[in-house]
Amino acid sequence: MKSKVLFLVAIISLMSFVSNAQRGVRIGYIDTEYILENIPEYQEANSQLESKVQQWKTEIEQRLTVIDSKKKQLNSESVLLTKELYEERLEDISFEEAEILDYQQKRFGPNGDLMIQKKQLIQPIQDQIFAAVQEIAGGKQYDFIFDKSADVVMLYSAERFDLSELVIRSITRSSKRTQAKSRSERKEAEEEEVVPVINAELDERQQAIEDKKSARETEIAKRQEAQLKRRDSLKSAAATKRQKILDERAAAKAKRDSASGQKVPNAEKGEAIKKQDSSAAKVSAGTKTPAQIAEEKKQQKIKDREARKKALDERKKKIIEDRKKAKEEREAKAKENDSVPDNN
Repeated sequence: MKSKVLFLVAIISLMSFVSNAQRGVRIGYIDTEYILENIPEYQEANSQLESKVQQWKTEIEQRLTVIDSKKKQLNSESVLLTKELYEERLEDISFEEAEILDYQQKRFGPNGDLMIQKKQLIQPIQDQIFAAVQEIAGGKQYDFIFDKSADVVMLYSAERFDLSELVIRSITRSSKRTQAKSRSERKEAEEEEVVPVINAELDERQQAIEDKKSARETEIAKRQEAQLKRRDSLKSAAATKRQKILDERAAAKAKRDSASGQKVPNAEKGEAIKKQDSSAAKVSAGTKTPAQIAEEKKQQKIKDREARKKALDERKKKIIEDRKKAKEEREAKAKENDSVPDNN
């Protein structure tokens, strides 16, 4: 509503200026969307960006599909797992799912890679359009040039005031001059050049716009840096909390096993000894980098999963053997009953 009021005020002032001025006011407009559709460099870069976006979407979908399959497998094996083992595997799946969602936000969020690359893609074209508009306005002595694609509502616009084609030709000439290889091509491009009229007011306005754009880019960079730091701190806190929970569970399990006199399998004993050795090595060293600590945790986690998987496979195998043995006994008993002679 505010932009409409400003637009009406501008039109009224222009009409009064036209009635009182010695010469008519020259007004033109451009259509930025139409210009972008006719710039080959922009279309090519936009298609490359779309291809990259499609790759990101495919990657996220594939990772989510893997998570769904893990959830289904866990549900199907839940009857064979202990409560602690089930909760631990469910927590691992939830942690991986959170990482995927965080990756999705990093790519497609308000300050994600997609928005940043879109700005990087359109900014050079906008600069070329602005330079071409300045050149045309100075050379042809236009007083006002509007953008049809902007928020200002244009209730009517005659085609003879449309400068979009002039802007496209100006950008094309600049591209030809840049890519000219022979003397004849350079000469032809120079002959097409339109020398703009120097306008101090426009130069000051352009400088103010550039200063404002630089300040905005600096603010965006600071915001992105703060967001990355916050994201890293949250990841570190989550990893620390998760490791603490795993350590507490392992300690509680070891305490219960020792209290009940339950024998620990050889594989689990070996893993426990390895954990103790690795913990002692960490305490004695005290100078390991975060990357080394993270790698050790990752390797320990892989070993724990292999041990749990091995124990689960052995339990499945034992259940299958018991079922097979029971079935054979039932069949043998049935055969024995069938083979008993009838005394009557």
